Amino acid sequence: MNMRIGGLASGMDIDQIVTDLMKAERIPLNKLNQQKQIYEWQRDQYRDMNKLLAELDTMAFDMTLQRTYQTKTAISSNPSAVTATASTAASNGNYKIKVDQLATAATRVSQTGISATGTKIDPNKALNTQSFAGGNDFSDFTIVTYNEDGTRKEPVTFEIDPSKDTLNTVLKKITDSDLGVRAFYDSTSDKVVLERTVTGDFNKTEDNTEFLGAEIGYNGTTASFLANTLQIKAGNQDPVTGNWTKNETGGTNAKFTYNGVLTVEPTKNEYTINDLTLKFNAVTTGEETITVSQNTEDAFDKIVKFVDKYNEVIEKINSKLGETRYRDYHPLSDEEREGMSDKQAEKWDEMAQSGLLRNDSILSSGLNQMRMDFYSPISGLKEGFSQLAEIGIKTSSNYLDRGKLFIDDPDKLKQKLAEDPNAIYKMFSAEGTAYEDKGIARRLRDSIKGTITNIESKAGKSTMTNQQFTIGRNLTNIDSQIDRFEDRLMQIEDRYWRQFTAMEKAIQRANQQSAYLMQNFFSG
Repeated sequence: MNMRIGGLASGMDIDQIVTDLMKAERIPLNKLNQQKQIYEWQRDQYRDMNKLLAELDTMAFDMTLQRTYQTKTAISSNPSAVTATASTAASNGNYKIKVDQLATAATRVSQTGISATGTKIDPNKALNTQSFAGGNDFSDFTIVTYNEDGTRKEPVTFEIDPSKDTLNTVLKKITDSDLGVRAFYDSTSDKVVLERTVTGDFNKTEDNTEFLGAEIGYNGTTASFLANTLQIKAGNQDPVTGNWTKNETGGTNAKFTYNGVLTVEPTKNEYTINDLTLKFNAVTTGEETITVSQNTEDAFDKIVKFVDKYNEVIEKINSKLGETRYRDYHPLSDEEREGMSDKQAEKWDEMAQSGLLRNDSILSSGLNQMRMDFYSPISGLKEGFSQLAEIGIKTSSNYLDRGKLFIDDPDKLKQKLAEDPNAIYKMFSAEGTAYEDKGIARRLRDSIKGTITNIESKAGKSTMTNQQFTIGRNLTNIDSQIDRFEDRLMQIEDRYWRQFTAMEKAIQRANQQSAYLMQNFFSG
């Protein structure tokens, strides 16, 4: 960069003079930057409108689902024992449930404390530095478990390096394996616990002498680290009969009776039957009653939220369409912003951004179409359910509301929902190729999609490049103009400096000549 020092001969502040001259030259550039900012504000405001429309579209989609209108409530006579949820297909009425048994997860626990007398195991230190009551046998061992369909999982063999492995690292290997077993050491009881991560009885091989029908199976002879070192015996032998029994608790299925005639044994404490999902919490001494009925309150609340969202969207869009445009408030340059307080600049920006979407044709036509979607007749609807007014939803009579909906008779809407929720479902979600055959929500979704597409064509979305939408192309064009103009300004500034430098040189030469003449005049 060349250093420029002016005014040495003329005594003029050349730097300030050039700066002032360039301010005038920059006026067209400032206007380009202002127009760029306006395009960016307009783009962002369009996208905000699309965000609102997308939110309304999501709620409109929910209004096309049958479950929105046919939600069922399932009430238990004893929630502490059994609860239920009902699908929309569940029939109203009473269901009798008797819980005979809860599902449990199989568990194995050390029969005694594992630490040798006078010591306490440190589960985070190497195994060969510890003393176990059952002896320090750190040989490898294999565990087998079963899938929920009763098939045996692939056995997993665990190798132990007693100089590196700790009790916790070995137990973590078991937990991290595909066996579905959680293993941990409890220091207070000084015992190790092995437990299945799922409830249920999957191993049906009761005559298996190696695993004795256990859910967590291993051979006590070949898995001496578990059976002896950790005191988790594979089984117990009766000293009289010589018979072996598994040293395992739990691993049971749930068991319940439905309506006194059907007994079912699921592997979990949850089961779906006849469109009812039951959850078992405790065994019952007798039958408990599940009462299923229509949940009109839930459907009513969803319709209210949909109406509120629609009103919010049209209010915000109408607000944008009617905003005043303050043309005297242009986007601030950096110099102008520096001369204002933060509050003043914020207020100025607010005024400058106002009215950028005033009377916008895309938004106006979109709103008009959405209003038409609500009020145009729908063919094939049930009598008494053919228009919104018949179910208690009307249009505001205040013209300032610009087509807002309001629920003028909540009790009537609830009564209609109780009378025939399917008829209201069809009013909102009826399908068809012709406009008059479509339900309100389907029409609305089509209109929203069209408006969003038109806005994206003009203002794009975050995943688009500038060349894919109108405002983006305008921004690219302005950026090119700005770049060219900045190059031109550099040339103009260089020209000014050359001119003033030439003037300085001429003045300097004149001064030198004047001094020479004066010197000769007085010396002569």
